[in-house]
Amino acid sequence: MANTPQSKKRARQNERSFAINKMRRSRIRTFLRKVEEAIASGNQESAAAALRDAQPELMRGVTKGVFHKNTAARKMSRLASRVKSIAATA
Repeated sequence: MANTPQSKKRARQNERSFAINKMRRSRIRTFLRKVEEAIASGNQESAAAALRDAQPELMRGVTKGVFHKNTAARKMSRLASRVKSIAATA
């Protein structure tokens, strides 16, 4: 348990940042889930639109420190290749 005033304040700040980061992570996952659902439906146009919507959210997560830069790049790359493969199979 925090004893000094500084450590008590730090604990409050950690709780607040944890809650904010949790909301951001959840929001990003929602956008990624929409892309996954569009890919599963097989509609290339809706999948591409969902990917365009998800990209800035994912990059915003990087700038806010929720995700590592390479993790976001890897997710975007894999989703983009899957969206592109829909057109090839159709």
